[in-house]
Amino acid sequence: MSFNHIDIEKKWQSYWQDINFGSCELNSKKPKFYNLCMYPYPSGDLHMGHIRNYTLGDVITRYKNLQGFNVLSPMGWDSFGLPAENAAIETGIHPKEFTEERIKNMKTQIIQLGSIYDWDREIAAHSQEYYRWTQTLFIKLYENNLAYKDDAPVNWCSSCKTVLANEQVIDGLCERCDSTVQQKTLNQWFFRISKYSDELLDSIEKLGHWPDRVKSMQSNWIGKSTGAEFNMKIKGSNIELPVFTTRPDTIFGVTFAVIAPEHKLIDEIVELAKDKSPLKEYIIASAKKTEFERMSSKDNKTGVDTGLSVINPINNKEIPLWIADYVLSNYGTGAIMAVPAHDQRDFEFAKQHNLEIVEVISEDGSTHNLVEAYVGEGILVNSEKFNDVPSHTEASGLIIKWLEGEKLGRYVETYRLRDWLISRQRYWGCPIPMINCDDCGLVPEKYEKLPVKLPEIKDYLNNEGSPLSKVEKFVNTECPKCKQSAIRETDTMDTFVDSSWYYMRYLTPDSDEYYFDKKLVDTWLPVDQYIGGVEHAILHLLYSRFFVKALRDVGIVSIDEPFENLFAQGMINYGGAKMSKSKGNVVSPEEYFKTHGADSLRLYHLFMGPPTDSVEWNDNGIEGTRRFLNKVWDNIQTLHSLNSSESDSIGTENLLILINKTITNVTNDIEGFDFNTIVSDLMKCNNSLTDYLKENNQVTLESKNLLIKTFLTLLYPLAPHISSELLEITLGEKIFLEWPKVDERYSIQKTFELVVQVNGKKKAAKEVNYNISEAEAIAVAEKLMSKDKLQNTKKVIFVENKLVNFVI
Repeated sequence: MSFNHIDIEKKWQSYWQDINFGSCELNSKKPKFYNLCMYPYPSGDLHMGHIRNYTLGDVITRYKNLQGFNVLSPMGWDSFGLPAENAAIETGIHPKEFTEERIKNMKTQIIQLGSIYDWDREIAAHSQEYYRWTQTLFIKLYENNLAYKDDAPVNWCSSCKTVLANEQVIDGLCERCDSTVQQKTLNQWFFRISKYSDELLDSIEKLGHWPDRVKSMQSNWIGKSTGAEFNMKIKGSNIELPVFTTRPDTIFGVTFAVIAPEHKLIDEIVELAKDKSPLKEYIIASAKKTEFERMSSKDNKTGVDTGLSVINPINNKEIPLWIADYVLSNYGTGAIMAVPAHDQRDFEFAKQHNLEIVEVISEDGSTHNLVEAYVGEGILVNSEKFNDVPSHTEASGLIIKWLEGEKLGRYVETYRLRDWLISRQRYWGCPIPMINCDDCGLVPEKYEKLPVKLPEIKDYLNNEGSPLSKVEKFVNTECPKCKQSAIRETDTMDTFVDSSWYYMRYLTPDSDEYYFDKKLVDTWLPVDQYIGGVEHAILHLLYSRFFVKALRDVGIVSIDEPFENLFAQGMINYGGAKMSKSKGNVVSPEEYFKTHGADSLRLYHLFMGPPTDSVEWNDNGIEGTRRFLNKVWDNIQTLHSLNSSESDSIGTENLLILINKTITNVTNDIEGFDFNTIVSDLMKCNNSLTDYLKENNQVTLESKNLLIKTFLTLLYPLAPHISSELLEITLGEKIFLEWPKVDERYSIQKTFELVVQVNGKKKAAKEVNYNISEAEAIAVAEKLMSKDKLQNTKKVIFVENKLVNFVI
């Protein structure tokens, strides 16, 4: 028979579906294993990044099944939000129609890949059955003061025409469309993730097997800082500006103060100023800049002098107050004490605007003419009674104690992490289930009236404001409290809200009584193995961690973390850039399914490099894995056709010893996610089988069946179609039942190939007994070589169980 991958793969995919192979009985007595791949945006066809993800996940699912685990491996669709909506806008097809068409197609492609999922648990974020419960959980958070609405400066994408969370802005650009992001002040909805800053940070090291780089990215994003907070009073007023510094030891070096252009006190400060026009003009100009532009400008630190002075409380010195856009209102307190001698940004600003620079930390105790800010350690100078105290460590503590003793300031801990902005002025998203009543204020919709349904409208394109605000039937409603006329909230939720809890819904996907069963969640979570791209290290993973902790505090779950073990795969690049639909460099798997087969494609993804690394797609790389499978196809059937013997040859025993070693290697490599070396080991084993079949024409039935079943079982998680077909052809079995165990009879190697070298070059070889002595090995080697070729031998080098080298 020839290896007809198209027919074979269709056959086994149909069989697995017919027997519902991926189905999981949650109450089974087997040990549980929750294996989860991140669910995809259905905004196009599968690309090679998806294929890599779902191949890795399927290897684990099949492997754990064979180990006797009750494996839960579900799949669903992150079907609300910008990716799906933008794709629909590009095609002119309504988001709902486009999304459901893509879901159907992507599901077909996943089945074509051979990945096994419990499709009875399939969910989609845009279905009413799902977003009803997203809205329910939102209200639960709102009732527990974990969701709120407030005015705030926000990131506005003029192309997507919506607000973006800080995490969705990359180098000043929208992560989805690469358009420049502007700053606006809008009334928005937030989740109070900052309440969990300490716990999110402290529990990072308590996570299971998470990549260090992901832990580091989350830690840096939370960004804990410690230092002092104190007020600087504006002279001639009752206004006090709170400032925070991580360097209290530099407080005597403050020579000016800076406030952000969008600071909440900015209007009062402008009103105090004598010359208001330049301040107003500067504030307007700053609003047109992106946060990235404001933070990254190296050559031109812009600012405007308010003409006002503030008082440094530590020495009562009057210093000028400036407005400058390199200070942001959503970091720290939105105002800073500027120490140009010891902060490079302050130094550049002071130089540009001819402001005083006072050195207060010196490496050698003397003062210097600084050409840049000194940020190293030293001792305090120009710091009155704190002179000569070592900086940073000792001095900071003493100055904080002094501030607290004088009731001028206090020790504080601050975080870079800001509350999660979830409002989106988009159509394709989960409606926020809140109502604005003139008498009652903000009121949540009643639980029994959920879901607040997303109306199916034709005019879903964004202008200023949400498309839902134009739908009168949606907007006009009644207040759940007083029954008076009221207006429904018209923003939708960030798609990351949907993906922050979907892994819990898989446990009870069809329930119309509750979002999920708490007992099942507490039993099955945290997820044992979570698999997805490293690009979600901050957004999705951090939000999911917050969501679990918030729901725990509300009393809905008992767990503390969503994911026990995390595997973050590297990205697939093509043409030097990350493969993605938005960049237009996607390689579709469809053609490879036809020409090479799913198993060849799976193997290439596993073989192309360590799965943690980003790799460049090579159109020719799949040829090698196809050749390997062709050889496996031939070898297994040839082995099966060998005549039976009463005893095994040394060659058979050596092959059994090799397959035993391969069991250990493959097992360890699957556990360690070293999939590329698994393919290498199986290729080596197959090469040895090729050599064996050239020298042997008979084998005992027991050994033949053992070799066939063991090799195919090891290959099965990686290439399940060809493995299943060969198992049925040779042994008449349709299902692999258990993972192979090492057979102690074949744990010790009996022979090896002794290589004979002359001056380091191979000249001959012979199969000899393992652990042969040096004298015996040299004697064998001498017999293989003629005496005249060895007559000028100066030295003989012996490497045990490997070679003899004659140095001539």
